[in-house]
Amino acid sequence: MLSAQQLEQYITQHLACDYIKVLGDDGTHFEAVIVSPAFVGKGMVQQHQLVYTALGDRMRAEIHALSMKTLTPEQWQNSNKI
Repeated sequence: MLSAQQLEQYITQHLACDYIKVLGDDGTHFEAVIVSPAFVGKGMVQQHQLVYTALGDRMRAEIHALSMKTLTPEQWQNSNKI
């Protein structure tokens, strides 16, 4: 069973993140807030695709559902720090 911490590590191994927080307690359903400079100039779908690419086959094999909020560092700076 996959932990939220392991999922954070999988993402940060392949995507530079200024901030990441993954929550989930059943091993297959997760929620994440991800802040990355790689998201600058990209729409939400493109940002999510970057995360899916970072996860590779794990998205199909180990993770049933991943709900995510993706932000650029500037958006994160201007937000309420979710």
